[in-house]
Amino acid sequence: MMHHLNPSEHALAQAIIKFHQKLQIPQKEDLQSLTFSSHDPIYRITKAAAWQLGFINQDAQCIALAWQQQCSSLEQLDPLTWPASPMLFGIHPNPSESFAPCPKNLGLYVVAPDASWVKKLAQAGLKTIQLRFKSNDKQQILEQVKTAIATGRAYDSQLFINDYWELAIEEAAYGVHLGQEDLDTADLSRIRAADLRLGISTHGYAEMLRAHQYAPSYIALGAIFPTTLKQMQTAPQGLGRLTYYAQLLAQYPLVGIGGVDENNITQVLDTGVGSAALVRAVINSPDYTAAINRLKKHFQ
Repeated sequence: MMHHLNPSEHALAQAIIKFHQKLQIPQKEDLQSLTFSSHDPIYRITKAAAWQLGFINQDAQCIALAWQQQCSSLEQLDPLTWPASPMLFGIHPNPSESFAPCPKNLGLYVVAPDASWVKKLAQAGLKTIQLRFKSNDKQQILEQVKTAIATGRAYDSQLFINDYWELAIEEAAYGVHLGQEDLDTADLSRIRAADLRLGISTHGYAEMLRAHQYAPSYIALGAIFPTTLKQMQTAPQGLGRLTYYAQLLAQYPLVGIGGVDENNITQVLDTGVGSAALVRAVINSPDYTAAINRLKKHFQ
């Protein structure tokens, strides 16, 4: 992979890799996916190093461009200093058209598979809930969304509807959660005009920067750990990367998601995110109420 670099460049790239091993995850892309858009040596060195650490091409591109910005002020490449300032990535505070705000720390956040689980979670005292109901039956979807939103309102829950943004607007939901693919089709201006909160899923630097362009109410960061709940296009990001992501997007309420459970939730929160989203650790628990009470203690 390093045949793109001369010996001195190769040595600097290797130094970056050595100093930032905690960011390394298995590379899922093949060699041909690494491309350079500049002959600048700083850009080439840092992009090659980021790629070698397992960052996908578009994320390695973001890192390299940020490192270029960093070196313009430092005047030399310091392999120890990973770019972490929001300004280096073009992230500026207070975008002009922001979505309705939600609490900075959303706390324990559980993803429910249907409206009956939304009610169980709300009755157990959980404040932040997401309905992620999957079906091809439009009538069933309508009933589930309407019931869940009515429950959320009755219990004063912060209920986010995954995907079904039009129904969420019609039923005046608290908020909507969208994946990256949903951003291509959802009418975000309608969601904002309806004063609904918006949460967006991200899986690395490029998607985080895209999410920031929309100034959502919160940003979800993941997947942190391996999860079989849904097919992931990217490898688990790990705690090392999550720490940098949280630092970069500190102006937003942040939710760590993906494989979070009672054994690792403390480590997740230590990265700086104000919330952790769980599914199976609560839904599959033999006593979900007790699990919720134990998990809520991590946020006190």
